[in-house]
Amino acid sequence: MSSDQANIVRTERGLTIAGTRITLYDVMDYVTADYPAKLIREKLCLTDPQVDAALSYIQAHQVEIEAEYQQVLQIAEDNRQYWEERNREHFARLAAMSPKPGQEAIRAKFQAWKDRLASKV
Repeated sequence: MSSDQANIVRTERGLTIAGTRITLYDVMDYVTADYPAKLIREKLCLTDPQVDAALSYIQAHQVEIEAEYQQVLQIAEDNRQYWEERNREHFARLAAMSPKPGQEAIRAKFQAWKDRLASKV
């Protein structure tokens, strides 16, 4: 077993960098966004050897990692859709509620902020 493989372990969360809670799927998010290794290290608070081990493992097992990564992304999307649907009625009820007295100024500021954000997109 190579040292890179010893630094990558399979846990209940999937392939994980040994001694961390960071999965290779977390690293893959940055790899697919074309982040350099140095920035991945900084974003995930890893050491150079940990990043090197993760990137080497991903490269050596590219087909399997990509397949697992796609499964992880699909599960995340399914979860997002489930909770969005489950909370749709709740959000509709909240939106339909009349504002509490005395909150008009803060609501106007909030709406102006939302409008500014929408105009930037």
